[in-house]
Amino acid sequence: MSTDSKVSFGRQEVAPADKTRLVQDVFDRVAQRYDVMNDIMSLGTHRLFKRMVVERSGLRPGMRVLDLAGGTGDMSALLAPLVGEEGLVALTDLNGEMMQVGRNRLLDDGHTEVAYCRAPAEHLPYADGAFDCAVISFGLRNFTSKETAFCELLRVLKPGGRLLVLEFSKPTDPLLGTLYKGFQSFWPAIGKTLVGNAQPYQYLVESIEKHPEQKALALMMRDAGFKDVDYQDLIGGVAAIHEGTRP
Repeated sequence: MSTDSKVSFGRQEVAPADKTRLVQDVFDRVAQRYDVMNDIMSLGTHRLFKRMVVERSGLRPGMRVLDLAGGTGDMSALLAPLVGEEGLVALTDLNGEMMQVGRNRLLDDGHTEVAYCRAPAEHLPYADGAFDCAVISFGLRNFTSKETAFCELLRVLKPGGRLLVLEFSKPTDPLLGTLYKGFQSFWPAIGKTLVGNAQPYQYLVESIEKHPEQKALALMMRDAGFKDVDYQDLIGGVAAIHEGTRP
């Protein structure tokens, strides 16, 4: 990515370094109440969606899985029992505040098979072929360069390794899309009440708006080198699970 290119931060176009900094600031402000807000904004469905991703992962004892943008660790907590003590979950996130919340929670719950690494998705500090599987759960929208991150994920997966991406998407029915936008309009006000700041949730709404629709995201994964790319819409496309395999 050239230094003079622009990327989206919500509806703004900013320099890549500025997006990284701005996203950091957003999650610094919401880390302590992040999961509570997720439950409210999704009416609890995000937990069901994450379990669907885990069930599709194909993980077995002894495997190694990358939980990228793992934040507060709720996905790592679901993945850890699958790989067991002989396996590894690498919770990786750029935001230290979010990771601290996740680390404290996971250690309190006895998950010693989880390792922690603060790193950007575009520059992963792992060897080629280090993981059997990688998952991203509602974090892809925040990456500075999705294309670069997909190339890095392809690199760190073993041949035959799987990538699963759970992310907000585009409703396929216009009426559902209208209703969903109306529901989203309340998120900043809810954030103001519970977190004391509406701006992070205004960014959330805008980042969903700017995120590629399902077919475009699948094409990005294919362009990065993944094969057998497919996706499943959830709640009519409000969210989607994308899957791909390293050749």
